[in-house]
Parts: sequence; C-alpha cells; structure tokens
Amino acid sequence: MFPFSRPTFESSPSAASVEAGFQRTSEILGEAIMDSVSSVRDSLPEQYRAHFETLRQEIIDFTKAHGISRESLGKPDLLREVTSKLSIQDLERFALLLERFEYLLKHKEPKEITDSLEYVEEFYHLREQYTSQVSLLEQVGILENGVTTGIDGHEYPVPTFEQIAIRLFERRETLETKHDQGFIKLLLVPFGMSLDALKETFKQFLLKYKKSASSFDLNADDPLSMYKVYQGADIGNSPKLVYYPLSFTREGHGGKTKAQILKEQAEERWTPASKGVVGEKGEGTPGWTVHLLQPSNPSDSYSLGFASIPKRDEEKVYGIEIPRKDFETGQTPDMYRSILKEAQDDKDSPHHGETGMTPEDWIIASMIHLSETGKPLDDWNKGTEGGSYLTGAFFPSVVSSVPYVFWSYVRHKANIDSASSTNRNHVVGIRTAIII
Repeated sequence: MFPFSRPTFESSPSAASVEAGFQRTSEILGEAIMDSVSSVRDSLPEQYRAHFETLRQEIIDFTKAHGISRESLGKPDLLREVTSKLSIQDLERFALLLERFEYLLKHKEPKEITDSLEYVEEFYHLREQYTSQVSLLEQVGILENGVTTGIDGHEYPVPTFEQIAIRLFERRETLETKHDQGFIKLLLVPFGMSLDALKETFKQFLLKYKKSASSFDLNADDPLSMYKVYQGADIGNSPKLVYYPLSFTREGHGGKTKAQILKEQAEERWTPASKGVVGEKGEGTPGWTVHLLQPSNPSDSYSLGFASIPKRDEEKVYGIEIPRKDFETGQTPDMYRSILKEAQDDKDSPHHGETGMTPEDWIIASMIHLSETGKPLDDWNKGTEGGSYLTGAFFPSVVSSVPYVFWSYVRHKANIDSASSTNRNHVVGIRTAIII
C-alpha cells in the first residue's frame, strides 16, 4: 500500500511496483488490456474470463479518466512521467489494478482479497465516493461535526468509511451479481432528518448552485415544488407517510413510519419489509440508509452522477451472469412494486435485492447528481429521460398515493409530487437501489 505522504515516483515502493509491473507484462499489455479480442483472455480458465474482462475494463477506464495514453502502457519511462502527476490515492489504485491483473495472467486465477478496504477500492472506488458525499453533506449543512439531527431530536453520526467497507465485504458474494449489473454508485442518505428540513436544504442548494453556475436554468423565485401532503408527513403521532411497504393498500400495507424505523435501527433489528427479510440482524446505521445505485453509465466505474430513467424502447441491458434490462416507463407503481416483490423470492431474478427509493433518497441523489454532472436528475420534460415513482414510500391515507418526482425543463424547477398507485404515465418509470 502507498504511504500517506506524497512520494516521488522513483522513491515510492508502490510507485516502483507500478513500473515493475508494466516491465514484467509489457509484452502482453497491448493485447491483454487494449485489444477488444484477446488471446490472453482465451488462455484463462473459462470461469475467470468474465473477471478478466471486468479487470481489463477497470484499467481502460482508469487510463481514460486520467489521460494515460495507450502508448505509455508498454513504455516504463513514459509511464513514469504520466503517473508522477497522479495523486497518492490514484497511484495506489493504479498499482492495485496492475498487481491484480498481473496475478491473474500469471496464476490463471484471481487473487483472493481478504481485506475489506482493499476490496471496496478494487470494486467500488469507495473512498473517493465516500469523501465526496460527506463533503457535500457538510457543505449543505446536513452534517455538523459528523452528525445529523433526526425527527426525534437525537444526533445520528454519519456511517464511517470503515463501517460501509466491512458491510460490503461481508456481503460480497450476494452483491456480486448486482455489481456485475452496475450497482456500484454509493448513496449516503440522512434518513432520520425530517422531510421539511430536507426540502429546505434542497431548495437552498439549488439557489446556491445557480449562483456558482449562471448557465444553470433555474426558476430562482420558485426552485422547488413539493405537494402539500408532504408537509409534516414523516413526523407526529400519526404521520401520513410510511416507508418500504409490501403493498399499496390502506390496510395491511406493511410499511413503517420513520419513527418506527429509527427505533428498530437503534435496536439493530431493522430490514426493509420490501426485501422480505424478517428476524435477521438489522441493516444500516441508525438515522441513515446506505445504498448502491447505478451511475450515469453503469458500464463505466468512474462514471459520475446516477443513471437516468430511459424512455420506452431505449432501455439497456447490463450484467453478464444475470443480464438486467432497465425498467420500462409507462407501468403503474403497483406493477413496479409487484415486480420487485416477486424478485425478492427469486435469486435468479435480474431485480433480486432491489428496493424502490424514498423522497429522502431522491433529494440527496439529486444534489449529488447536479454537483457531479451539472445536470438535474430526472429531466423528463426534455424528452430524453423519464420521471420517477418512489415506490419505497407510500401515503396510505391519501387515496393510496405514491410519491413521484421529476425536473421540469419547462418550469425550471424540481417537483416532488404524488400519484395514485394505479396511475400510468408513459414518461414516468422507476429507479431502484440496493440497501447495504
């Protein structure tokens, strides 16, 4: 591993391993990494060829993201020059990729990972994501001294990087398929905060972003519309909003209030009802939910922002072992909920383990997406993507109403609305997440 101070390329043992690794494999790098069809891949046992392709693509993505030319891969002197400009973190990442790639080529099998921190860097680039999101949460005032305040007045510390790393490592086998399908984008959500507070935070974020990006088309007089039913919906003795319902019915929906979930989280016995798990040790950290979503380009591990909801007939397929096609727009919330419910009992389903999002999830994802891409999330009026039903939440007393959200390209504002669970809109779909 790299020392945590900036070394010169010549003096750092890890930096030296980058060059040494290239020298040892320079004869086959062009073929093994850059060519679309590789005899090196075909020389591996069949069960490891998918791993080869994944690792190869990781290296290609890294070189593209950091401006490392193809020519430099086989030339140690040129490589030394280009990598000397990398940060310690990026240099460490590059060395790890090359080490694992070299091991695979030499031993004809993947190198076993036994360290959680190494694992999350290898498969999720987690530290960079985590650091960026925590920084944003601090900037917008959600985090103060590492904690956020919940609806119950309690302070809830943000999950640590190490906690998330251990959780991902412990679940690596069950998450393998979802990783293959592109669920590699972190989302930290201060679930315990009130929606009213999150709404105001989101509004101020949009206004502040407009000041720093004058070309951003925002209605500064009214940047965010939230349907009145949301006001105070998650607080009080009889809150209107429940989370992770099993059905969209007034009675027997199976969802829980925010207060109930916070209590169960504190007692380490909470898992979303929609995941069909009962009686197991709870997931998450009190006051927070931690998710994996698909980034803007699920096939690119360095892709920023979150995947959009594609228009009908423009859905894409991701995943090799269990291919997963994007959800089609134009279905009802009930239909989407039924698909996810059935998937929980079928480990071979392409949607196994997925959960609908909540308004809290979408607000945080929207701020991250805009800050990373410069574009609003779910800009459905523009005609290139759809709006989103948030089937992870439900208003039982409001005519079986489900939250739905979109960015209005015409009115230049974010909209958090609700619709009947039987509503069908050809430009509205669903975005799902994996709760870890």
